[in-house]
Amino acid sequence: MNKPNFSWIPFYQELADIILTYKDNRASLVERVKLAHKEANKNLPKIEKDNEIIPDIDPFTVFALFNRGKQSDEARIALCTGYKKAFGVISNVPSDFDGIPMFNYNQYCFYRYVGDPKREPECFDILWDLFEKALVYSKDSSNKDDLAIAFEKALNLSLIGLPKLTIALYQIRPYTFINLDNNNKRFLTDVDNMPQEPFAYAFWLPHYFTTIFSSINRDIPNGSNYLFMCEQARNALKSSEYEYHSFPELSFHAYADEKKTETPDIDSNVKETSYWIYSPGDNACMWDEFFKNGIMGVGWDEVTNLKDFASKEEIKEFMKKVYDASYSYKNNAHCLWQFANEIKVGDVVFVKKGMHKIIGRGVVTSDYIYDSSRNTYKHIRKVDWQNNGEWEHPGQAVMKTLTNISAYPDYVQKLLDLFAEDTPEEVSEQKEIKYPPYSKDDFLNEVYMDEDTYNTLTELLEAKYNVILQGAPGVGKTFAAKRLAYSIMGQKDTSRVAMVQFHQSYSYEDFIQGYRPFKEGFELENGAFYKFCKEAEEDNERPYFFIIDEINRGNLSKILGELMMLIEKDKRGEKIKLLYSNEWFTVPQNVRIIGMMNTADRSLALMDYALRRRFAFFDFAPAFSSEGFKNYLAEKNSPKLESLITVVESLNNTISSDESLGDGFRIGHSYFCTDDEITDEWLKSVVEYEVIPLIKEYWFDEPTKVRDWSATLRSAIK
Repeated sequence: MNKPNFSWIPFYQELADIILTYKDNRASLVERVKLAHKEANKNLPKIEKDNEIIPDIDPFTVFALFNRGKQSDEARIALCTGYKKAFGVISNVPSDFDGIPMFNYNQYCFYRYVGDPKREPECFDILWDLFEKALVYSKDSSNKDDLAIAFEKALNLSLIGLPKLTIALYQIRPYTFINLDNNNKRFLTDVDNMPQEPFAYAFWLPHYFTTIFSSINRDIPNGSNYLFMCEQARNALKSSEYEYHSFPELSFHAYADEKKTETPDIDSNVKETSYWIYSPGDNACMWDEFFKNGIMGVGWDEVTNLKDFASKEEIKEFMKKVYDASYSYKNNAHCLWQFANEIKVGDVVFVKKGMHKIIGRGVVTSDYIYDSSRNTYKHIRKVDWQNNGEWEHPGQAVMKTLTNISAYPDYVQKLLDLFAEDTPEEVSEQKEIKYPPYSKDDFLNEVYMDEDTYNTLTELLEAKYNVILQGAPGVGKTFAAKRLAYSIMGQKDTSRVAMVQFHQSYSYEDFIQGYRPFKEGFELENGAFYKFCKEAEEDNERPYFFIIDEINRGNLSKILGELMMLIEKDKRGEKIKLLYSNEWFTVPQNVRIIGMMNTADRSLALMDYALRRRFAFFDFAPAFSSEGFKNYLAEKNSPKLESLITVVESLNNTISSDESLGDGFRIGHSYFCTDDEITDEWLKSVVEYEVIPLIKEYWFDEPTKVRDWSATLRSAIK
């Protein structure tokens, strides 16, 4: 996990102090806010029923204006730059927004508009009072009781809930107030996340920490309880046993943990090896039998065939019926679901005994089996157990019966290293995985590109070794990049395709190599491209593809460092010494680099010439007129979709002829592609939340044009 920067904190805190000076001059504050958005070339979101008559504004809404969901980091940076100029902020403009949640895109105001019968007349005074008292409290907690009362008054306002209010407090003083948005609450109340690392040392700490927040999913805390939670949590995080020691760090880890649980971006019919740590019964009591019989199993025998359950929720409810209804069984149901549905043939299982010993390793060889003939542990899988013994676990293992540890590559490597000397050479060879075939014809059927264009693209990649796919939003660059790699390989071999996304904080240390905090000091850690090149070097007879999304968002000179020269085709195979390790390194001949670049991103600087000459550039255009897309329309057989496409093509002609835009801003076809049935709801969602926001961004200074085209798009799907 990349170390967060938290460059936003000094800026946000200083801006909060400045805004407080406008408490009794709110008309001037409104004018400053308008100026900030003008400086950023961004439309001011609606803050009153009639934006020409704005009688008042509260400080939390000011922050929400540049912290709304759906805003890119680039847009937020631009807005912060505008606020810096308008308000005279001395702190640097943030380069990242690590660990900071955003407000709802459409419900950012903390008050109701003029004319709303539910508008509380005192709402602004209440919010300003809370704002002031919160800033004072961050320096001197003697006003704790007054702040608690102010918190409760604000919480009782009609448009404010606990997540919204605590996010607001967290943004102005992130080291003092904890944000209790839904994501943070899930993280805080799950004992398995506190601390997060699977080899953490203090197993008792999570229970204490989560106890502090044990009631937040049942009851909304009052002001005193919320401040107590903040105070106790700050004290708890002072422990050296936690990987995080402040609210921003905790929030950052909570969001990183959420991302880890998302469905991986891989094709469902492609198998990839996952790594699991597993306990064969209490204190490994079943290990001897499992090892002898070549199986692994889990208990909860009263739960019948797990394949009969459609979800984890169904398993949980069944367990409540047959066991004790007062227990949640959340973790147990999760374990059973993973055992039956997520473990795959070929996955590697490490066997633990307690929290300090590893006693075996094996490879899964069967799907889930429900063996009703067994007396106990009826849920089983067959396993080729390759190691049996006793090894010291690196640190302390998790307490759960079954845990997927694939998201922790460093931890996995430490476990693999335990068996390095004990594994015979013939056993250590992994079984060959059969990947689904993938041809040029498959590519052409999926990507909506004609054969001549495909041939040009593949020839370009082979001639240069490095190519950038550039085009408008929604033309399918990312989708095409992976399938281009598959088509050249002849199969969907995901082990030879890696993908990263550049951003302004992405560094040489992330990409190649650098030192990162580890226990009491620092440890040299290899980056994504370094590891990929080493894998490709060992398999030099087959092509490998490294895909970089948003390649122009990162500082390429900084990220590549001394490897700038080695990525050139005629320099492949040459060696150079790396900055940190001083080892000789090369970019293998069989590595191909595919970058993607969004031509409609106004905030991005042009790539310098030294970099441009190392890449070939290939333009991706909307494919509405392609045979593939026409076949897609015919297959969907939706008159409303066809009508919408006609309007979008006309819109693209207007965008192309606009001197301030051009072809690079056209709307791509992928917005209108789906595997599901075309419904009115889906069409409305595409128009309202994808296409119209784009044209609002394009023509932010031409509201009439936005209004007319929005009406035309909406009428097309009526």
